[in-house]
Amino acid sequence: MIILGATPIGNLGDASRRLIETLERVGTIAAEDTRVTVQLLRGLGIENRPKLVALHEHNERERAADLVELARDEDVLVLSDAGMPTVSDPGYALVAAAIEAGVTVTALPGPSAVLTALALSGLPTDRFAFEGFLPRKGRVAALRPLAVETRTLVFFESPHRIGDALSDLATVFGADRRAAVCRELTKLYEEVARGTLAELADRYSAGTKGEIVVVVAGSPPAIADLPAAVDTVLDLAAGGIRLKDAAADVAAATGLSARDLYEAAIRAKGGPS
Repeated sequence: MIILGATPIGNLGDASRRLIETLERVGTIAAEDTRVTVQLLRGLGIENRPKLVALHEHNERERAADLVELARDEDVLVLSDAGMPTVSDPGYALVAAAIEAGVTVTALPGPSAVLTALALSGLPTDRFAFEGFLPRKGRVAALRPLAVETRTLVFFESPHRIGDALSDLATVFGADRRAAVCRELTKLYEEVARGTLAELADRYSAGTKGEIVVVVAGSPPAIADLPAAVDTVLDLAAGGIRLKDAAADVAAATGLSARDLYEAAIRAKGGPS
């Protein structure tokens, strides 16, 4: 079978007993970075020396078939560098191929940077959306559809881009939107900075170090007022979003009819979109 193993995101003490037991017996490990896996085995005192197969974003699709066939006869443990495989890390294509081939897939639950940051953020946790890494280019355009999202949002970001990313978030979501920057989670210098997007953008304007998760409060529920909602649709469309897509986004946030919003927006523009 295919076994997805959640590895520590910082503190080796977070390795589960099930993960350690599997590391001690498994014959093959498909690893995002085999060097990181060697360090993990050494750090946990694992004496087993399994075969290590590199499985990363550049080769996952071509190696998936061979690993699935191997998993028919023996357990194949899949590891990312930190946290659960498939969550912004390799593994999805392999899992999809295994399911298609009728090979069992299971998981060893454990550390998650997404859930740890969400829990520590102090922001609502009942409904949230994970958006992965913000794009390097076109970040403002990518953020605009999320401006009306009412769920708490979770992003990954690199330390040298964090200042610019927070500045763009403040521009699109509003300077006063609450957020948290969670850095080096579970490690010695763990830091959780909470405040408005403007405050955090200023704090991290020069960048920082370490692994970063950004948690942002959702948009306050919009008042289901058609004229105000149409204005929001037009603002999104002015930012480059297709009018129909903007209407759909605002409809999801307000409960209003996407069709009504779209037609009202067309009338407000004075003609067809």
